[in-house]
Amino acid sequence: MVEIFKTNVNGKRAAGRVLKALHMHLPACSFNFDLEDCDRILRAQTHDTDLAVSDIINVAKSCGLEIQLVVD
Repeated sequence: MVEIFKTNVNGKRAAGRVLKALHMHLPACSFNFDLEDCDRILRAQTHDTDLAVSDIINVAKSCGLEIQLVVD
């Protein structure tokens, strides 16, 4: 399962802090940012379990990030 989020992350350093927090709280998931995209996309992926969208949003917000799920 893959989920895509629009964020306001402002650089590699901030992205690294958020990724570290996400990996710590949700170790079964993989995450990456696309800082080249105008929406500063965060991708979350897991093979074993369903993604906990609300947990991802809460962790990102606790790092000071504005984040919203991109819906098709």
